[in-house]
Amino acid sequence: MGKNLIQQARGRGGPNYRARSFAYAGEARHASLNPELRMGTIIDFIKCPGHLAPLAKVQYPNETVLVQAAEGLKVGDIITIGPGAESKSGNTLSLKDIPEGTAIFNIESRPGDGGKYCRTSGTCARVITKSETSIMIMLPSKKQREFSPNCRAVIGVIAGAGRTEKPFLKAGKMHFHRRNRNKRWPNPSAAAQNAVDHPFGNKRTSRKGKNKVQSKHAPPGRKVGKIGARRTGRQY
Repeated sequence: MGKNLIQQARGRGGPNYRARSFAYAGEARHASLNPELRMGTIIDFIKCPGHLAPLAKVQYPNETVLVQAAEGLKVGDIITIGPGAESKSGNTLSLKDIPEGTAIFNIESRPGDGGKYCRTSGTCARVITKSETSIMIMLPSKKQREFSPNCRAVIGVIAGAGRTEKPFLKAGKMHFHRRNRNKRWPNPSAAAQNAVDHPFGNKRTSRKGKNKVQSKHAPPGRKVGKIGARRTGRQY
């Protein structure tokens, strides 16, 4: 009797491959689109297991939102969002209103989607060049990307920059850290797995090399290794 491989079992609703989204504090996003200038008060900071950066709970006149906290903010600070907002840390502006060279984060891909780029702790992007039709942004990966001038972003750098400097020390800590985000850990090599878990796996540890070419039309359970390779072997 067969058994689903790991790459086939993920996403099927089973408890082994499901993010613990029910334990998340909520979605981190910008406030809803509004043509008016609004002011909000930071009422709390939250550590959410689904987010690497600390979240700030901001109370606006008509809604409460969670956003990635900028460095230097504290409970009780007033932040603004909308046209005419001052270009200071924590405020949310459209890209067309942000000066060149400013550090920003939580950049929208499309106006009103809440933010999709540069959302992890300790990171920031920068405005490189501006034109009437597009804004060029340098992302933390040093890749440059064009955005619509009406997309919004937060001024500043995301808090929690020292997160990567702290070691996990125990395997259990890493286990729960990865499990919260539906990440597989540990991730053994294909040949070291059992035969029911991977096409390259078997019980004989002395035979490791099973990597072979697979057709690009192969079914999902078989499509591993060199997929649709034009050639293999050493090149001279």
